[in-house]
Amino acid sequence: MKVRGRFDLTYCSNIHAGESWAEVRHAIGAALPEVRRHLAHAGPLAIGLRLSARAAEELDQPPALAEFRAFLRDGDYYVPTINGFPFGAFHRERVKENVYLPDWRDRRRVEYTNRLANLLATLLSDGGTTEASVSTVPGAFKGHMHAPGDAAAIAAGILEHAAHLVALRKSTGVTIVLAIEPEPACFIETAAEAVDFFARFLFDDAFVRSQSRLTIDEVRRHVGVCFDACHMAVEFEDHAAALASLDRAGIRVPKFQISSALRVSDPSPGSAGRRALERFAEDTYLHQVVEQSAAGLRRFVDLPEALGASALTAAGAQAPAWPGKNEWRIHFHVPVFLRTMGDLETTQPDLETVLDLVKTRADSPCLEVETYTWDVLPPEYRTAEMSAAIARELAWTRQRLEA
Repeated sequence: MKVRGRFDLTYCSNIHAGESWAEVRHAIGAALPEVRRHLAHAGPLAIGLRLSARAAEELDQPPALAEFRAFLRDGDYYVPTINGFPFGAFHRERVKENVYLPDWRDRRRVEYTNRLANLLATLLSDGGTTEASVSTVPGAFKGHMHAPGDAAAIAAGILEHAAHLVALRKSTGVTIVLAIEPEPACFIETAAEAVDFFARFLFDDAFVRSQSRLTIDEVRRHVGVCFDACHMAVEFEDHAAALASLDRAGIRVPKFQISSALRVSDPSPGSAGRRALERFAEDTYLHQVVEQSAAGLRRFVDLPEALGASALTAAGAQAPAWPGKNEWRIHFHVPVFLRTMGDLETTQPDLETVLDLVKTRADSPCLEVETYTWDVLPPEYRTAEMSAAIARELAWTRQRLEA
């Protein structure tokens, strides 16, 4: 739906379990009418579509695509963005670091994202929209990168896809922007790392010429950053400074993911927050942790690692008393309307800051609420039906944007 007359506000369908197109189609077919009802929204309603490689291939068949286009038209729904981050299975089995595979060094990632762009261009043509985005992995998981040429290989894959986007724009009139999503523990995890990667590779004349026939202006037009509020909060980013650095570098931000992380102001062993946090150490998703203290930032790849390491020094002895100024932020997407969760806090204040910054921007990015962890939240936070919870998140975000 449109907010302030210019922002597309939607939610990401990765909250729904389903890897085949039939499963995805059934889930959104059931959810969208209910979300609309809970919102009491009569106008066009947006859906941020998440498609696995399997679902994308199945939707790309003419009968399936024709049926979906009719569903969107008849229901007054539209698709302003696709989440092209998870290539394979994303629910009800261990995902963890495999969510980044295949990464941008692998042709399967290029071909998958090309297909998503083709599908999105077709869907956009029905509604007369001429620009949209596909969000994607931040290059690769850092733990999967070992060779000196890995960064260049990631950039080469992205440029190959950008060439496809240029050709697609020329043939359809639709501009699709690839939105690279920085995330903790990944090759690109901060705004500064995004700026550095674009400068060294994607905006470097010599490198771009060595890999493609693209101009730098074409790369700028078709490749940007997805600003995930949860990820940036976990990294303790200054959101205004981060966005300003991207703007100065000429990096587009076509998509913001509206998301909130867990926050623990006292993670010391035995604290109430620490005990509450142990219930979130689940086995499906990777929950990176960043600790801020007087010594700076310390990063853990997953929550169980942080919980184990925090009680012991490197020598194995009991850790000294915490100085009282330590804070943990945990990559666990939680409902955006919650400021606290029992003895835990959330980064909702950071999200409010991001939304206030979005309102001041001259462009009109897509805003996608993304709380894909619904199935693994402790049961006391899943007391509402899923569609009602989605609508509540959208309503909270809309209210904040309109304030």
